[in-house]
Amino acid sequence: MLIFRSALGLAILSISSAYATTEPAIERILVVGKALNSPSMVAIDPKQPRQPIPAHDGADFLKTIPGFSVTRKGGTDGDVLFRGMAGSRLGILLDGENILGACDMRMDSPTAYIYPELHDNVIVIKGPQAVRYGAGHSAATIVFERDLQRFTEPSYRFHLSTVNASFNRNDQLVDLTLGNSLGYLRLNGSNSSSDNYKDGKGDEVHSSYRRYSSNIALGWTPNDDNRIELAYTHSDGEAAYADRGMDGTKFLRESINLRLESQNISPWLDTIKFHAFANSIDHVMDDQQLRKPGMMGYNNVTRDTYGARFSADFIVSDTVNWLWGIDAQENTHHSRLAPPSAIYAPLLKDATIRQQGLFTEITYQITNNDTFLSGYRLDHWQAEDHRDSIISMMATMPNPTANDKRSKNLHSAFARYEHQLNDIPLMLYTGLGHSERFPDYWELIAKQSETSRSGFNIKSEKNSQLDAGLLYKGKMTELSASVFYSAIDDYIIVDYSHMMKKNGYVDNINARSYGGEFSISHKFNPEWTIDSALSYVRATNKISGKALPQVSPLELRTGISYSTDKWSVGGLMRAVAKQSRYDIDRGTIVGKDLGPSSGFSVFSANASWKITPALLLSTGIDNLFNKNYAEFVSRAGGNGMGGGIPGFIQTTRINEPGRTVWLKLQLTLGNSK
Repeated sequence: MLIFRSALGLAILSISSAYATTEPAIERILVVGKALNSPSMVAIDPKQPRQPIPAHDGADFLKTIPGFSVTRKGGTDGDVLFRGMAGSRLGILLDGENILGACDMRMDSPTAYIYPELHDNVIVIKGPQAVRYGAGHSAATIVFERDLQRFTEPSYRFHLSTVNASFNRNDQLVDLTLGNSLGYLRLNGSNSSSDNYKDGKGDEVHSSYRRYSSNIALGWTPNDDNRIELAYTHSDGEAAYADRGMDGTKFLRESINLRLESQNISPWLDTIKFHAFANSIDHVMDDQQLRKPGMMGYNNVTRDTYGARFSADFIVSDTVNWLWGIDAQENTHHSRLAPPSAIYAPLLKDATIRQQGLFTEITYQITNNDTFLSGYRLDHWQAEDHRDSIISMMATMPNPTANDKRSKNLHSAFARYEHQLNDIPLMLYTGLGHSERFPDYWELIAKQSETSRSGFNIKSEKNSQLDAGLLYKGKMTELSASVFYSAIDDYIIVDYSHMMKKNGYVDNINARSYGGEFSISHKFNPEWTIDSALSYVRATNKISGKALPQVSPLELRTGISYSTDKWSVGGLMRAVAKQSRYDIDRGTIVGKDLGPSSGFSVFSANASWKITPALLLSTGIDNLFNKNYAEFVSRAGGNGMGGGIPGFIQTTRINEPGRTVWLKLQLTLGNSK
């Protein structure tokens, strides 16, 4: 169903007409993603309409940004990669809170718990070019954040959106903030569901899902410079998967956050921030509820994470700012099994991982046109293996690293120089970064090693990376280019080729990669705009001489749009080259190379209409010509044991959705006064 119920539509229209007083220009539907806003950083408004179909989770949202790709598993919960790097090489933060999944097979990647439109800003920092956001984020740091201006008088802000689309896709989202000069109450929630989609050939893919979330935040704002907020989040859902023998039937996440901020404290101390959080994930996977029941039964895993962060921003002089801070977190993982009767064994703790960090960043404004930035962090990591035994090939074996502990001090640093030209609006920059990453749960516990049933002693990863680029922002043209060269020592690769280790074993290699992204937006006149983005990465395993696995091929996105104050129309072409560089049956904790992939081109169209200043209707057709295709980094279709899921066709890779028609309505009311 592609339209609202008439009563709801009329009610929204009447409300929007009553309260809206100004008429800003329409925002074009974003089809290419954002160019760099500043060196090594992209900042995005997640409420802006975009194509493909508006995202219902974090991975869907990020794949529209050049350099990102997503490993498809079904209709939701894809794993995001940036420049071919996946897993904990990407730092995912939700208002400063570290989000970690619980499933040992990555059913619930961190982005699965994020509904982007409930946030106000998304920041992507490319490469190891920041240390303030946490440890080990060697490929990129992605921050989803809520940004609240203080109310100066009693008022409100209200945002509502709904999406209806092919395959019975149905989303609803509400975000309401009430407040006055002393504080605010923010309430928001989302609900998203879809039936199985069909690929370009018309074959149904096991991919239905239903997800919901809710959040409440209470803030105290006694003046413009101080803020205290207490927030609670609850979410859950279920999802069918086309790439494995089980589905996810519980994704319960609960979190609580306390945040304190104070600004303009003294002539030498600008800002202090404190953030403490606790979150828990309770995840169930089974082959009983969303497919024809099998014999595997149930698997229940949980993860509890606690953390805190304190930072202070000092004004050393008119040209020097100095940030320093500390952070820490601890997460504990449990698991248990049950046969189809759902009679569970006891929940057993299998791992504890702790981190404590000290970080500092300095910004030096050398001249009006020249800036130097640098940072350093030291992290102390600890891990404990609590498993007495390991289940391997349906047999239970003693754990060779039972009750072992390991600890490591790791270092990260960066330095960047930025130069703004005088005569033209062009900035040039270059930076050097180094990041050391402690192995994550999926590498330490969920995988074996080449010589042992446990991967607990795998080495830490070390990435040294050179970044350079430029940003040009003219009246009619904006462009950005970023390139990088990365040398990764002790890169953690996962080998799935061993017949007796089908779940994969971890190994350390040395890797080298290079590439970059180029984006341009040009206005021919006030109405016509063309956008284009190109991304490419080439990576090599220096030990074997083969390609580093799970690296997407060359990709080009080009969009053209015509827009006025009231409406816009546009189109998108996405062209992806074939990938002939691969290392079959080797990959990461996210997936493995399945062989070469074919190139493809997909065309889409969109339109939008600003019905009133507060009410925006947007629509689109993704995959206009119903192309049947799959991404190179997709997971394999089937039940995870070489066979097809009953009632569905098994494919080498999970095919992407066929032609998809969607309609989105957004209502935004209120102000910040």
